[in-house]
Amino acid sequence: MSGKKQQKKGSTEGLGLGGVVVATALPYSGDASAPAGLAVDYDRYAEHCRWLVDNGCRGVGPNGSLGEYSSLTDEERRKVARTAIDAVGDDGVVVVGVHGVGSHQAKHWAEVAAEDGADGVLCLPPTLYRANSRDVIDHFEAVASVGLPVMVYNNPFDTKVDLTPDLLAEIARIDNIVAVKEFSGDVRRVLEIKEKAPSLEIISGADDVVLESLLMGATGWFAGFPNVFPAESARLYDLALAGKLEEARALYEPLVAAFRWDSRTEFVQAIKLGMEQVGRFGGPCRPPRGALLPQMREQVEADMARAIASLENSSQQQGAL
Repeated sequence: MSGKKQQKKGSTEGLGLGGVVVATALPYSGDASAPAGLAVDYDRYAEHCRWLVDNGCRGVGPNGSLGEYSSLTDEERRKVARTAIDAVGDDGVVVVGVHGVGSHQAKHWAEVAAEDGADGVLCLPPTLYRANSRDVIDHFEAVASVGLPVMVYNNPFDTKVDLTPDLLAEIARIDNIVAVKEFSGDVRRVLEIKEKAPSLEIISGADDVVLESLLMGATGWFAGFPNVFPAESARLYDLALAGKLEEARALYEPLVAAFRWDSRTEFVQAIKLGMEQVGRFGGPCRPPRGALLPQMREQVEADMARAIASLENSSQQQGAL
């Protein structure tokens, strides 16, 4: 790992976790001796991380839900993060998912991320347990005590715990808590969080409301579909922050039908299928995620085809100018 990564460890000064950071999908190859007959393809994963950064994304986020962290062994989980850190090097940020059932597990993964040179961590509230506000604050205090910048993750659909603006105001007082990945889908929250927890960077977590969130003051996008469209996603982000609404809408609207899959149960399979449709490797998922049902697969393919056609048409028009 690079010396620069090591120097960043444990410091939040001047870092920031905004920009387009991609929640990376994880490739597998067939191996009868691996869990579920699928081995993590680390070389292909390293190439994917590098491709995302080289195409304009600010960084990558290994070991999130899209990265199927809960289906990995402990050894695989750490090696995935290390692979991303080494692949990106000094050219981008790596925000490692440290989600855990309890604070002792999440803190352990934060400590491991710090040792390996991560720039920051992404952390859900306790998983598999509907924690109350005190439990949630204790959980994030434990993770933040490691010293890395922490992006808390509000996903009330999966965790059944809602990090409301009022609760975020309390969480924001914890040292090293610097950002929130907001996945409630309620864009009204952007302004309310800015009012009640002004120290937090607000990161859009749902692809299908990203433009709305950025226009209301979010400063980052922790994203799924940039696995498929990295350069176009980086351009959308730049247009939104520059206030170029007409250009941003023209780019965004044909993509939204595909982006909606990021908020559905089958988002991992859908994004991997999207990667296949643009000539990248998506591949299978480990259980419990199975293959898309035929009707669902057809809809993903149709939504993706519309997005691809729009981007190709836009590219041709620009080339004609």
